[in-house]
Amino acid sequence: MVEDVVRTLGFLCMGSRLRRIGERLQADTQQVIDEAGLSIQAGQYPFLAAIDRSGPLTIGELAQAVGITQPGATRTIGQLLEFGYVDMQPAPDDQRRRLVSLTDKGQYLVDYSKKVIWPRIAAAVADLCGDLDGPILEQLAAIEDGLAAMPLARRNAAKEER
Repeated sequence: MVEDVVRTLGFLCMGSRLRRIGERLQADTQQVIDEAGLSIQAGQYPFLAAIDRSGPLTIGELAQAVGITQPGATRTIGQLLEFGYVDMQPAPDDQRRRLVSLTDKGQYLVDYSKKVIWPRIAAAVADLCGDLDGPILEQLAAIEDGLAAMPLARRNAAKEER
C-alpha cells in the first residue's frame, strides 16, 4: 500500500488535507442530493441559504456570505439563474446595484431542502464527528477514516438500523 503523504506530513499539509476532506464531504453531500432527484450542486446550496436567511443580496454580498471570490459567486449565480432558482433585478434604491433573490422555484427547493436534505446531511456529519476528541490531526484522521468506512449517504440509513 502506498503511504498517505498528506496525512503523514501533518501540519505541513494541513491545507491539502482540509481540501481533501472538504471535497469528500461535498461529493458525499452530492450523492445525497442526487439520490433525492434534485438538480442542484452541493456547492450551490450555501448561496440559496444566504439569500433565504438575509433576503436579496448583491453578488458581492453573496461572495462575502459564502466566503469565495466575486468571480466564483458570479459563476454560481449564473448557474442558479439558468436553473430558475434565483432572479436578478436592479435594487430599488440604486439601479446600478443588482439584487439576487429566490424565485418561487428556488424558495420551494430551499423549503424542501430545509425539511428533508439539510437535516439528513447535518445528522450524517454530526454522526461522523460525534466521537471526536483530542488533537486536530487525530480528529482529521478520524474524519477521513469515518468517511472511508461509511459515506454520508449511508450514515442515516445505518443509524436508523441501529
